[in-house]
Amino acid sequence: MIVTIDGPAAAGKGTLARRLATALGYVYLDTGVLYRAVAKSVLDAGGDPDDGAEAAAHAEALEPAVLEDPGLRGEEVGDAASRVAALPAVRTALLAFQRRVAATPPGAVLDGRDTGTVICPEAELKLFVTASIEERARRRLEELRSRGETHKLPQVLAEVAARDSRDRARPTAPLRPADDAVEIDTTGMTPDAVFERALLLAGERLAVVEGGSGPSGK
Repeated sequence: MIVTIDGPAAAGKGTLARRLATALGYVYLDTGVLYRAVAKSVLDAGGDPDDGAEAAAHAEALEPAVLEDPGLRGEEVGDAASRVAALPAVRTALLAFQRRVAATPPGAVLDGRDTGTVICPEAELKLFVTASIEERARRRLEELRSRGETHKLPQVLAEVAARDSRDRARPTAPLRPADDAVEIDTTGMTPDAVFERALLLAGERLAVVEGGSGPSGK
C-alpha cells in the first residue's frame, strides 16, 4: 500500500510520515529533502536556483548519500529548495526516483507537496496535513532555535507565507489536496493525536486493500 502525505511547510507531515512508516513497517521518503539536496548542490557550486537547466543537471547527478547531510535543513537551503521545486525540469528529473521508492514492498509512506497529486496519484491513502500559518510559523521558529539559529517570529511568518505562495502558485505540480485526499488540520493537535488519526485511517484502508485486518497500532 502507498500512503501519501502532502501539505504546506511546518504542518507536521514529516513527523507524522516517519511515525506512520515505522508503525506500518513501510519505507519512508521525505520528497522535500530531494529538492533541498538539489538546492544545496546548486548553492555550493555558486549557481542560480532559478536556472532550470543548471538545477536539473544537479538533480540528475544527485547521489542518495547526500540526503543525510545535516546542512540540508538550513533556512537558505529551504528557500532555494522552494525555488528549484518550481522548475519543471527538476521535478521531471526526480520523478522516476520517487516512484521507485513508492513501489518498494510491502509499502511506502511519502511526504511532500505533490505526492498524492503527481508522484503517486494511484496511492491507496492520501492525506493532506495542514495547520494555520501562525501555528506553522511558531513550529518552524522552535525548530530553528533548537538548532541554535537566531530568528524572530515576524521574519519566520513572512518566510512561511512566501513559501506557501510559491508552492501554491507554481505552474508545475502546485500545492493542493488531491481530490480524494483526507485533510487533517493539526492546529491545536498533539503529534500523538495526529498520528493516531492517521494510523486509524491507514488501518481502515489497509483492511480494504488486503481484505483483512489493519495494523494494530502497537
